[in-house]
Amino acid sequence: MPLTTADEGNSSSSSDSSASTNDSVDTLRPSDSASIPSTTTPNPWPKYFEQELFLDVNTAAQHAKYHVYLTPPKDATKGPLFICHHGAGATGMSFACFAAAVRKEMPGAGICSLEAREHGSYVSASPPSANEEILDFSIETLVHDTLAMIEGVKQRQGWKTLPPSVLIGHSLGGAVVTRIAANGTLGAQLVGFAVLDVVEGSAIEALLHMKTYLASRPSSFASVDQAINWHIRSRTIRDLESARASVPSLLIPKDDRWVWRTDLARTQRWWEEWFTGMSGLFLRGRAAKALVLAGTDRLDKELMVGQMQGKFQLTVIPEAGHFIQEDVPEKTAHLMIEFFKRNDRSSLVLPPKVSDLLAQGKRV
Repeated sequence: MPLTTADEGNSSSSSDSSASTNDSVDTLRPSDSASIPSTTTPNPWPKYFEQELFLDVNTAAQHAKYHVYLTPPKDATKGPLFICHHGAGATGMSFACFAAAVRKEMPGAGICSLEAREHGSYVSASPPSANEEILDFSIETLVHDTLAMIEGVKQRQGWKTLPPSVLIGHSLGGAVVTRIAANGTLGAQLVGFAVLDVVEGSAIEALLHMKTYLASRPSSFASVDQAINWHIRSRTIRDLESARASVPSLLIPKDDRWVWRTDLARTQRWWEEWFTGMSGLFLRGRAAKALVLAGTDRLDKELMVGQMQGKFQLTVIPEAGHFIQEDVPEKTAHLMIEFFKRNDRSSLVLPPKVSDLLAQGKRV
């Protein structure tokens, strides 16, 4: 499929778009304070989703309380259901404005935004009273958690089968959904999967700068408003409404301050594992494939060859930063809706069989 460059949007930051994954991880560009609106009041989840689910899943080894935001599709047999997985350090609210944009353009669509362990979901050793949190961020475990959440949502909603779905993963979430698609776990109900701003080569290269980034960002904030303002000033997030929706969920109160919910340094031993082998798995995924990037230089060799062979849809949005779905939610929503429509086989009308026509006395 040809490379597509998305049209210029309403973002005022297109000229300062980060040009590589290294930029999006390691470079913070201060913005002109005069351009930052003074209203940084947080936006709560009910503005974007219909339901907030807490799914208890118990096994002999662990107790999980998974956290999911959901707006069910109007017709579960037709879908679509966009199942979203955030990146490391983010939460399900990273897809809040995307969810609102999807429903605005396609009112019957559903959106399910999942939260990984220590990002909103909580997993501890069994029994729950042990209160011993399990530190395991291996990619296999994250995939298991994701499938458990999808199955939990399906059961809670009373769906006999999963609605026709599109998996969407940002950064680390892209690595998770890629493995699910490559394994074929969701079967024919998976119409396609989309990866937002992550490819194997540049992601592994960017990990060299992750410690520097974590050390350079504030360790705490005096208020949630201050945290929202920092995300806009540093251009970590480039859309104010997205920041107002997602940033509050990134923080927890501690000693009259607001600190990061997720301690990313604790996950360091798994960083490289998340992305190793991702390009090959992406190309082998058992569904339609889409890759949405903020810069063409993010493509590694394996994906460049695959793109030239038409194995996946590639779209570049140069005015966005690393958090594409937050920086340009309307544009991302439109891309995903069109991606679903283009690959949904349930709407195809097949011609009548010759035997049926003959039985009706018609000439063929």
